[in-house]
Amino acid sequence: MADLISVIVTTWNREDALDAVLRSLAAQTDRDFEVIVADDGSGEATARLIATWVPKFGRPLKHVWQEHRGFRAAEIRNRAILASGGVYCIFLDGDCIARPSFVETHRRLSEPGWFVTGNRILMSEALTQTVLREGLDAEHWTYRQWARERSRGGINRTVPLMRLPLGPLRKLRFRAWRGARSCNLAVWRRDLDRVDGFDCAYQGWGREDSDLLVRLLHAGVRRKDGVFATGVLHLWHPSADRSWLPDNDKKLDDVRTGGRIVAQSGLSAMATTARPQVPV
Repeated sequence: MADLISVIVTTWNREDALDAVLRSLAAQTDRDFEVIVADDGSGEATARLIATWVPKFGRPLKHVWQEHRGFRAAEIRNRAILASGGVYCIFLDGDCIARPSFVETHRRLSEPGWFVTGNRILMSEALTQTVLREGLDAEHWTYRQWARERSRGGINRTVPLMRLPLGPLRKLRFRAWRGARSCNLAVWRRDLDRVDGFDCAYQGWGREDSDLLVRLLHAGVRRKDGVFATGVLHLWHPSADRSWLPDNDKKLDDVRTGGRIVAQSGLSAMATTARPQVPV
């Protein structure tokens, strides 16, 4: 049996998208993984949806919840990490559909001392509504189908769907943090522990994932590109409130120039209190 992978799926009050994401994860070719839904304060509808998936998912499926007090992605991801049992963590947003070989490909690309960053295609509002309303399994569409959607404006690009054996080219940007996002990111659990996970000092949308990657780089962990291999299908959603971005940019600049490795408020700060919860 292969080492257990933990897929951590972040969500907030988006049951239709989460349902599509869980469907895509239930059909993965790799079966040695668990899923932890990192729920940033959704209502009871999300808990009910997850409960319907548990008996038919085929793999361990956990629900970790925290009270909603604004956008706190760093904190809920840390809670999910603490509830996970895998040696390798793949972070996936709850509006990003995974193709069938997503986990298998991430496992193949995993390498001690490296984190793996993937990419995505952006689906239009109209295509997103159609896929969710009709329950279309877009994760199984062929490249020809996606090329047709590109010509219609349904997606922004097709490149992330292509598969190329890049070999050593995947390590060309080994010191780069820009362009990487936690909607498709894989990190060894021991490396997450080393930097104390995400930094909960980040409030509101933006830069908590960049902060993690910068600290991993400071710690000597390197970047490996998962492009042309792990691309996910990002469902449309309205733009997030970015009013906290200037404050978060300042925090990130301080980490970049200061060389700090450990989170100011990370996994260790909540290790005694973090536990799976459900909405009340």
